[in-house]
Amino acid sequence: MASAKSLTSSRYRTLRLRLRQARVEAGLTQTALAHALNRPQTWVSKCELGERRLDFIELEDVAATLNKPLTWFATRSDLR
Repeated sequence: MASAKSLTSSRYRTLRLRLRQARVEAGLTQTALAHALNRPQTWVSKCELGERRLDFIELEDVAATLNKPLTWFATRSDLR
């Protein structure tokens, strides 16, 4: 289980904001994104709110669904 500290770090907050921004830019609601990922809407909500941590495989799926490269979600400037 992810530590509470990592879920509230500034870098994870940035990832959550990018997740929401990518979804909005794609013109998708949380429900539409969840449907495309075969997940419940609450899964997307919890990811965006930081109540649930995304693992790398899940982030790959989200990025592909939102038509964003993985680097778009990077929180370190040297990785963008």
